[in-house]
Amino acid sequence: MYHEGFLKLALITPSLEVGNPVYNVDEIVKTINTLSVGIALLPELSITGYACGDLFYQDSLIMTAKKQLNRLLETSTYRGVLVVGLPLDIEGVLYNTAIVIQKDKILGIVPKKYLPNTYEYYEKRWFNSGLDIQIKEVELLNQVVPFGDLIFEDNDKNIRFGVEICQDMWTNFSPGNALALNGANMILNLSASNEYLDKEASRRMVVVENSRRNAGAYVYVSSGMMESSSDTVFSGHNMVAINGQLRDEKFFNTPKTQVLLTEVDFGEIHFTRRHDTNLKDALHRVKMDITRVPVEFSDDVEFTFSKPLYDLPFVPKPKQAKKAFEDIKRIQVQALAKRLLHVNMPTLVIGVSGGLDSTLALLIAHETYQFLGWDSKGILGVTMPGLGTSDRTKNNAVLLMEKLGITHQEISIVEETHKHFEMIKQDKDQTDITYENTQARIRTMTLMNLANKHHGIVLGTGDLSEIALGFMTYSGDQMSMYGINSGIPKTLVRFMVEMYSTVHVDLKDLLMDIVLTPVSPELIKDQKTEDILGKYKINDFLLHRLLRCGDEPAKMAFLLKQVFNLETEEAVTRVTYFLNRFYSQQFKRQVLPDGPKILDISLSPRGDFRMPSDIKVVIK
Repeated sequence: MYHEGFLKLALITPSLEVGNPVYNVDEIVKTINTLSVGIALLPELSITGYACGDLFYQDSLIMTAKKQLNRLLETSTYRGVLVVGLPLDIEGVLYNTAIVIQKDKILGIVPKKYLPNTYEYYEKRWFNSGLDIQIKEVELLNQVVPFGDLIFEDNDKNIRFGVEICQDMWTNFSPGNALALNGANMILNLSASNEYLDKEASRRMVVVENSRRNAGAYVYVSSGMMESSSDTVFSGHNMVAINGQLRDEKFFNTPKTQVLLTEVDFGEIHFTRRHDTNLKDALHRVKMDITRVPVEFSDDVEFTFSKPLYDLPFVPKPKQAKKAFEDIKRIQVQALAKRLLHVNMPTLVIGVSGGLDSTLALLIAHETYQFLGWDSKGILGVTMPGLGTSDRTKNNAVLLMEKLGITHQEISIVEETHKHFEMIKQDKDQTDITYENTQARIRTMTLMNLANKHHGIVLGTGDLSEIALGFMTYSGDQMSMYGINSGIPKTLVRFMVEMYSTVHVDLKDLLMDIVLTPVSPELIKDQKTEDILGKYKINDFLLHRLLRCGDEPAKMAFLLKQVFNLETEEAVTRVTYFLNRFYSQQFKRQVLPDGPKILDISLSPRGDFRMPSDIKVVIK
């Protein structure tokens, strides 16, 4: 199954009987015939079992395994790519191999290169290494099959995968690393990894690191508890890592066959590879005599994900929440401390509205002053009620500043706004863009002048989502002397404030009321940002897909339907609106103030994102 760049895979840890290929193939066929996936992957030597020992010398095992492979080809109704492990005798020499199959055709055979032969491992006792072999093809079951260093490719869908076996992954420079430098964007590993204390963490680290070094996907499947327990227990550890991040993981340790269904996003892989200058320099520098084997993955319009995609891609999942909170806070505090020390101005001026962004900025400022050992009275928080300010937000702002012990000043901008309306002949009852932006610019001017007066700097509060959508007034809230939240999307700002509420118990009720307050610039009465821009949850999801994965509009709409249950028309509308705003507002981003990068993405014109202001992107 393939759709919009996503390929579905099944990682299978089978129930098996060591030395009984008939039983094992029965179990394999029964399992794969139920699958609708592009690739099904089984562990090392899955047809015989890994722990056969000296039984590998016996003709009866080797010949039975080959016959059962033939039965698998004849009886399976599975139509995707299947990868199974088989001991294969070639001219009297036994190899530990991976057999790549589609329907009843054997596409290729890959031998294991690095044979472990220490501690509990004795593979050189039975098998020959696939290193430096001269054989390029072999005959198996009346088919002439490519053998050795192979890349299987569907060029129409830009999928190119290689295969390595267990120990190959653990070497200094693995076969998979070499295949990746010759174009493979996914490596499949068939393993029979045993288990002992702390090996789980090492195994995971190696899988993740190989995916990073390969700039692609690394898919790892291992045999489980039914392999053997004579002297060692097997892990049943299955993993998928992409570009240095673990994306899926399961331990299968029951007697029954178990399957991990997962997806690999090749669009994300291609996008990341195009950015990777190290890969560009290294690609095709490692010369290998590789045979390229064509394979075809069918599009499936009924494609469904094996598990719901996470709808908050910027927000850490619960297990990582506390550490992520501390890490983000540390980055922001260190950044602001460095800026304050550099300018040698201990006064910080912040416009505090009682909304999420200014709340986080104020909390970080307070934390920074504690870090530096400075008096928090050096933070000047300014409330500037205007034509749309509500009592709820103003009261929350004032209470927060009181509890943090900072200096507070209130300056109403209502009179100044009306004077400006008179000066430019603006109808004070016409709530248009001039009505709104006048207030935003007056607020910024006020803060800037206060910073001059108190020998300080203005701390910007705008977040990455607003920067992406251009939801900021040029020369208004767009401008500051340091943008502390410029690397944090709105959904992550909300997460940070919620986490602060768990750390500062005395602020909990106040901070949670701020979290629950509808997001608004409050330039007009009862104004709600999400009524204008749409849900930040959706916009941040689209921002993630654009900046991390490089999705085209059709793929974005497809994902919105999947993740947020939107109808097609609404999904297309949301994507079109987001992209049009994103590209049209580059001129505001070109002159952004400095601000720290927090995530692996940024819209800084001096850092991650370079694009001319007059770019013309046609959204279809």
